[in-house]
Amino acid sequence: MDCIWPLEATLGEGPLWDAAAQALWFVDIKQGRIHRCDARGGDRRTIEVGGSPSFILPREGGNFVVGNGHLLQRFDGEAVTGEIAHVAMRPENRFNDATTDRHGRLWFGSMDNEEQAVTGAVHLHVDGEISVAGGESMITNGPAVSADGRWLYHVDTVERTIWRFDVSDAERLDHGEVFVRIEESAGNPDGVTIDSEGHLWVGLWGGWAARRYAPDGTLVQTVRFPCANITKVAFGGPDLKTAFATSARAGLDEAALAAQPLAGGLFAFAVDVAGVVATPAKIDA
Repeated sequence: MDCIWPLEATLGEGPLWDAAAQALWFVDIKQGRIHRCDARGGDRRTIEVGGSPSFILPREGGNFVVGNGHLLQRFDGEAVTGEIAHVAMRPENRFNDATTDRHGRLWFGSMDNEEQAVTGAVHLHVDGEISVAGGESMITNGPAVSADGRWLYHVDTVERTIWRFDVSDAERLDHGEVFVRIEESAGNPDGVTIDSEGHLWVGLWGGWAARRYAPDGTLVQTVRFPCANITKVAFGGPDLKTAFATSARAGLDEAALAAQPLAGGLFAFAVDVAGVVATPAKIDA
């Protein structure tokens, strides 16, 4: 376990491995920044984009789509270059985490930025149209989709529950089943990622750890960190066997920050099972 970039992110999130460039991208939602580095934490870049950038994903044809507040934006690696769509939501809401499935559909969550009301949900962008797919909750996390496109995992962070939905032929989250409930002492589930064996990795906010669960919901691995708020894991490196984890300083008082000097840093550790490269989003805008 190494902290490869101790950048003190307020709310580090959304790590994405760019296989073509052999680079990792991630965001700091509260500071309005997108960060980039190589697999060792070198070649560092920070791009000020403003607002609340909460995810960055590849876009078919090149470059990226960024979720920022209520906007889906085009990003060319140096700057935001335009608006793809404005999503109608309550003023106090913003986007949170997101993923693409093997068809290139973009699934993204929203949440109450004040963390007071159950006004968030999972949205779907497909064929130029955006719809609310379900999964109503105060703070959505994930979603993540299995490599075969069948299962979508949706996280209700406040209720500490990870749900699973069959989306093989669906564009809504109907008839879900509880995949895992996280015990209170372990913190709250944050971002999730699926590896090449179909196992789910989840960062634990307030849990000082990330966990790996088998497809049947069995806990098979726990990785401990030197800070409390682990937000999401992504896989990269030449063989996709380096796990990168973002973290956050948000919610920590002065005493906690003094005890966790690496809070908000970017971490890396080796894994035995490779990850999966993200499918570019099919967004023509």
